Amino acid sequence: MPATPAELRQLIADARWTSATAGMLDGHQQANLVVVPSSAAAEFAEYCRANTSVCPLLSSSAVGDPHLTYYGCTVDVRTMLPRYRVWQHDRIVDEPYDLTPWWRDDSVAFALGCSHTLDGPLRRAGIPVAASAPPVYVSNVGTRGSTRFDGPVAVSMRPVRADVVDIAIDVTAALPTGHGAPMHIGDPAAIGITDLTTPDYGVFPGIEADQVPVFWNCGVTPQLALAAAGLEYAATHYPGHMLVLDAVVTS
Repeated sequence: MPATPAELRQLIADARWTSATAGMLDGHQQANLVVVPSSAAAEFAEYCRANTSVCPLLSSSAVGDPHLTYYGCTVDVRTMLPRYRVWQHDRIVDEPYDLTPWWRDDSVAFALGCSHTLDGPLRRAGIPVAASAPPVYVSNVGTRGSTRFDGPVAVSMRPVRADVVDIAIDVTAALPTGHGAPMHIGDPAAIGITDLTTPDYGVFPGIEADQVPVFWNCGVTPQLALAAAGLEYAATHYPGHMLVLDAVVTS
């Protein structure tokens, strides 16, 4: 198991680590990746600004430069995530482990905060969180704004004991780079989820009698927006395979 984010990123760049990053290096910032052509970059940045809790923007790259920096940590987004998705004309065409062959001179990369960042602080607050990635559901809540990027909000769900829900709210509200406080607590039907046992992504972990479902905004949301944006080209992280940065997250 790598001891630091830098060690993990080097293992990934050397093609010696291709697994998901959920449950790894608790206490460090994890990030989603979105890459779009420069012609769409300003619109995507506007979409993020209009939906800050859904798409917390950490950093972006210059046009054609695959490097971005967050709090002194500079990474090559082509090689330092375990796996990627590549989109052409709203369709996934590849899911490579290295984005280098797909990188273009007009590419702009965005790093967005990820809810995996919340898991370590929740554990330290005495709230158990599974080491695997949480299940993700597509809600009936829409994003805001007037760009070509639009669509439903995806949410990740973590079962939380009813007596510590307030603690979970307080802990995560202090972490906007992990999507912040829950967007919904309790009845899944209130946000359009008809069957909690069948998530759109991932595996339902079960809910004990003393637990309630707690939903946080999820980085799958911009992928849903990309699928309808009419772009010639885009790239993202593969679900659960995040960019792990050096920044330490405390709560």
